[in-house]
Amino acid sequence: MAHFFYWQQKGLKTERMRLSPKLTGQLRAIAEDEELELLATEIHGSGSKMILRLVVEGPEGVPLEKCASISRQASALLDVESPFSHHYTLEVSSPGLDRKFYSEKDYHTFTGHQVLIRMVPGFRSLRRCIGRLKRLKNGTIHVLADDGRELELPLDQILETRLEIDWSRVMKEGKTNR
Repeated sequence: MAHFFYWQQKGLKTERMRLSPKLTGQLRAIAEDEELELLATEIHGSGSKMILRLVVEGPEGVPLEKCASISRQASALLDVESPFSHHYTLEVSSPGLDRKFYSEKDYHTFTGHQVLIRMVPGFRSLRRCIGRLKRLKNGTIHVLADDGRELELPLDQILETRLEIDWSRVMKEGKTNR
């Protein structure tokens, strides 16, 4: 499972916050009890506006009832463990249609799909690309870009990968299926 960090600016020093491995394991067990997988714990915002998001996924999707159950159980656990010294909001959600990739497993699962890849700042002249994911091999992502170029992108230089959704096609299909 990938770990996502919250970077907090303190003067000129930047600190990163994350949940302990023990607490993450306990949250993972709560999700597994609901027959879901905890993909990531994300911490966004700062101070009393901080959001702790648990991203979960299941083979049949993520039913609202299971999100609610995980939220109740995780909330009770977090009240006891008290990982933050201030108020925060807990969210439990699915990764969504335009889901982020959280692990190398996602690159294998979604081979052949259209993706949007954002590179780390300063990576050559390429900041982002949209194309069909061909494969992940030896730490390199192979993509057939929409402009026809075959790109080889080092995994360690990728800031974020998401599924790219053709919303016009989705909306068109939605109208014809009514």
